[in-house]
Amino acid sequence: MPDLVSTERRDDGVAIVRLDNPPVNALSRAVLGELASVAGELRGDGDVKAVVVTGEGKAFAAGADISEFGDSDRAREIGGAFRAAFDAVAAMPRPVIAAVHGVALGGGMELALACDLRIAADSARLGQPEILLGIIPGAGATQRLPRLVGPARAKELIWSGRQVKADEALSLGLVDRVAPADELLAAALAWAGELASGAVVAMGMAKRAIDEGLGGRLAAGLDLERDGFVEVFGTDDAQTGVRSFLEHGPGKAKFAGR
Repeated sequence: MPDLVSTERRDDGVAIVRLDNPPVNALSRAVLGELASVAGELRGDGDVKAVVVTGEGKAFAAGADISEFGDSDRAREIGGAFRAAFDAVAAMPRPVIAAVHGVALGGGMELALACDLRIAADSARLGQPEILLGIIPGAGATQRLPRLVGPARAKELIWSGRQVKADEALSLGLVDRVAPADELLAAALAWAGELASGAVVAMGMAKRAIDEGLGGRLAAGLDLERDGFVEVFGTDDAQTGVRSFLEHGPGKAKFAGR
């Protein structure tokens, strides 16, 4: 059987993760298992500096494989598979960009939400249509979406189940950039390449402080930031950056990602 999730590592340190479950990359338990495995492998690969997540074919991901739905016990199993896969994506200590084309619906949009940044094709549509089945999102939308766009907008999107076009998604803050459909992957890779050339270890520490700090009190978040600030001075990149600033001024350091 061909891989349902593939990985391509580029010379610039960017890894491309592609969902490949035709026709619309439904997120079956098999796909989610492979995604969790791939994310775990990339997390431990020091040569990977940034990641782009996208889908083969005509869609980013149309959501869960509805044929696998059943009773409450099955829902618990499927929810656990989604949680493991998307938590693994979110835990990668590198910038992760979702390149969204076609549709990103239900679990597909929740996968995009688990990434750090989102760029959408101008023809893309995103949404959480679970309410139209009489259920609620089960892969992170009730938590990640309000943190991104605010609680009122998140409730409206989840309660209505409507699909949002790329221009509205940009205005809502649901996506960060929009590109012509035929230029989407190139634009995502260029963005990831820019990030990959930076101090990615420090980016990972900042990511951890932001993501973990959002879930608690301000004082706890400030403690996380302080600890990361101390830890980052032990990296090669920090030594390079400080030395370059003193010798040449800001913005001229060449980082190794260590």
